[in-house]
Amino acid sequence: MSEAASGIRLMTMNVLAPQYADGARRRAVLAREIERQDPDVLALQEVTPQDVAALVDAGWHVAAHPRRSPDGVGAVLAARHPFGHTVTDPLQVTERTAHTSWCGVVAAELRLPEPFGTILVVHHKPSWPYGYEYERELQALATARLVDGVTAERPVRHTVLLGDFDATPEAASLRFFQGLQSLDGMSVCFQDTWSAVHPGEPGPTFSPANPLVRQGDMPEASDRRIDYILLRCGPHGPTLRVSSCRRVLVRPVDGVYASDHYGLVADLTLPGHPPGRWA
Repeated sequence: MSEAASGIRLMTMNVLAPQYADGARRRAVLAREIERQDPDVLALQEVTPQDVAALVDAGWHVAAHPRRSPDGVGAVLAARHPFGHTVTDPLQVTERTAHTSWCGVVAAELRLPEPFGTILVVHHKPSWPYGYEYERELQALATARLVDGVTAERPVRHTVLLGDFDATPEAASLRFFQGLQSLDGMSVCFQDTWSAVHPGEPGPTFSPANPLVRQGDMPEASDRRIDYILLRCGPHGPTLRVSSCRRVLVRPVDGVYASDHYGLVADLTLPGHPPGRWA
């Protein structure tokens, strides 16, 4: 999808570190799906330096997260065009976040041709344990403040926040992002692209229907929607239109599940007229 012609396509997916479940075959399935979806922006979690090098070899421009686990696993933000101004935060908000060694956020400007202008793309990865919602709340606040700081000083026209948030839509961290509650005296509002297109549909991205979930280290997990593409709202709502949002790699390809997560792809286009003005 060419962002200059019709819109911008974003994809996020936790791809499960390659040391698990025949990683070489899973990475081959993933590479074919990325080629098929042809996103302009790609946010991947549980990648290795070798995965990142493969993206660079394939022509992607990358912005790495600020931290990795001792075995090199982390997250990466990639785009078809070079990034501009880029900032990161390791999201070390309590002593417990030391146990989640590759949480963090990277925010990078993407200068697109008119009429889109500059988009700030933010790849957010909070702490993952079930009982760490307190940390995820603080990390959501840190990311929101980072976004506010960048957009106050830079000529950013649109902001998109995406990644594996390790929390369901009902969690406080996601309610905060969606403008449903405040945290620590702060409030923001991002539109959930999945809900915009599929209101009321659960859309799990981590599900025991995927056999890699049952085989993995969370074997009793229930259906959870924890991967998101969120669009920042201005005073009059979202600044872009969500043309489509879909899960990808939900089913096996030639008998191979790409990951224990499903991917999420969203297409964003310009609205019929600028928010805040009558047509």
